[in-house]
Parts: sequence; C-alpha cells; structure tokens
Amino acid sequence: MNRRTFLQNSSSLALGAALLASPAAPAAFAATAPSPRRQRVLRAAHLTDIHVMPQMDGFQNPPEGMTSALRHAQTQIDKPELLLFGGDLIMDSLKTEKAKSIAQWDLWSKIFSAEVKTPYKLALGNHDVFGWALRDQPELAADPHFGKGLALERLGMKDRYYSFDQAGWHFVVLDSMMIDYANKHGYTARLDDAQFAWLARDLAAVAASTHICILSHIPLLSVCVFFDDDLESSGSWVVPGAWTHIDARRIKNLFHKHPNVKVCLSGHVHLADDVTYLGVRYLCNGAVSGGWWKGDYQEFPPAYALVDFYDDGTVDNQLVAYRKV
Repeated sequence: MNRRTFLQNSSSLALGAALLASPAAPAAFAATAPSPRRQRVLRAAHLTDIHVMPQMDGFQNPPEGMTSALRHAQTQIDKPELLLFGGDLIMDSLKTEKAKSIAQWDLWSKIFSAEVKTPYKLALGNHDVFGWALRDQPELAADPHFGKGLALERLGMKDRYYSFDQAGWHFVVLDSMMIDYANKHGYTARLDDAQFAWLARDLAAVAASTHICILSHIPLLSVCVFFDDDLESSGSWVVPGAWTHIDARRIKNLFHKHPNVKVCLSGHVHLADDVTYLGVRYLCNGAVSGGWWKGDYQEFPPAYALVDFYDDGTVDNQLVAYRKV
C-alpha cells in the first residue's frame, strides 16, 4: 500500500469512527414525523387578526373582508369542524375611546352572529384590550370595562384563558398580554404568574398519550418578528417584548417536560412562519386583514389557515388567501 492510499483509508476510518462515536440527536429535537397510516381527526380554520371596523376611506372594506373570510372558510369542500379565532378581532380598543370601541364590537357581533355556523373558540388579542394605551386618561382605570373586561363581556367569554378537548386533542387558549407602562405599547407579551401556574397544572393533568395544541394571540416563539420593522438598522436584532413572548424561555422549559405538546398557533405579526424547536411546531398564521385592510403586508396577503390535526400528533397547516384585494 502506498502512502497516499494509506492516508485516504486512514481518513475514512477516522471519519467512520467519529460518526459511530457521535451520539444521535435526541428525538425531542425534531418534530413528530408523520405516520404513513395517520388519520385526520379534526380540521380547524385558524382566523387571526381580523381587525374589523366600519368602512373608512383608505381601507379595503373591513366588514366585507371579515364576511368573505368567514364564508370562504365555512364553504370549503372539505369543511372545518372548528373555528379558532386568534385575537385582534376588532381594529383597536387599546388606544380608542370607549364609544368607538363599542361601535367596533357592535359591528363584530353583527357579522359574527350572521355568518358563523361552525363551533368556535376565541382568544383575546392586544387590540381587543380597552384603554391600556390611553395614558392621558388615568380615570379609565376605574371603568369596569378597562382592560379586558369590555372584550370578555362582548364575546361572552367567562375566562381569558382556558382549555378544552376535541377529537382526541387537548387545546389550551392563552392570554398573551400583561399591562406594562414601561414601554410605549402599554403591554408586554407574557403570562402572569397565576396563568403560568394554571398552565403547568393543566398540562400535567393531560394523559401522556393525548396530543396538545396551544393557541395564543402573540407568538410564543417566532422568526417572522425579525422582519416586522426595520429592527436591523440599529446594528443589533432587538425584538420588542410586545411582539413575541418575553417569557418564552420558561414556557419552552415547561413544554419540554411535556412531549405531548405538539403545536402552537399564533398571529399578531401579520406575517407567517413555521418554526420547530425541541419537537414543538410553532405556526404564526398571518392575518385575515393582511396589512390592516390596506392590501398585503410585506409578502403576505389577507389570509386564514386550515389546520388538519392527526391522530399521531402531527398537523398540516395551509395558508388560504381567501380573496383578491
């Protein structure tokens, strides 16, 4: 054997030994691989960031847009059995006077009651919260509708966070927004301690064989938030705590104790991404309103998502552009 052949063979042996010695990547690092025999157990439509309001100049008819999205979703050939509303249902109550906020909720109720024929669940969004950004009106804090009270009342919601079971899956609906006057937004995306403790108990009570889906308005983990403004102009990526959950680390740590947490659905950013981290798939599903009823937002048109849930813990997620604007 000549020297060149010896070195080649030695390199191959060394590489092979290194590969054999390297531990395999833990299964938890990857999303659940679809089973070839999986069965779909539920189809849901995820409609987030509708931002309905009365028609005004410069906007592409929000009432007609909300109506179109609801009709489109519910008249699919393969119809969804559940509608998941992901928050920011009205254009804005955060920094809007009460009378105008109520007018938006009246419009929401009118369209919703006329068009929704499918079972549904609701989550709150930051723009559904009344008065937090009206810093020049501190007297609003005494109003029983201040904060989330108005939205909960108008939506008929008993609780701002809750869970339910359907089709062999366990669903958890979270409240992403905590009041915070230390930033310009008036809120930070995080779970309060009581809600986090409830979430830990709720997940612990679910059988290990039951798959779990989390619905939040603000992403628990996201990539598209990096493109929601000119963040890189400062020379550093600094994502505001109002754009994605600032407590993502402790939520991630909690999920890691429960491998049956499979998917998290969110909105808020009006962009879409699909991120898998430690076996959990995080889906940010754009916005029904697109660019707040002024057309597309960056690369994403007004859309909702069809989410198919399977018995093996996997999901298929499809963004649906429901109309041309």
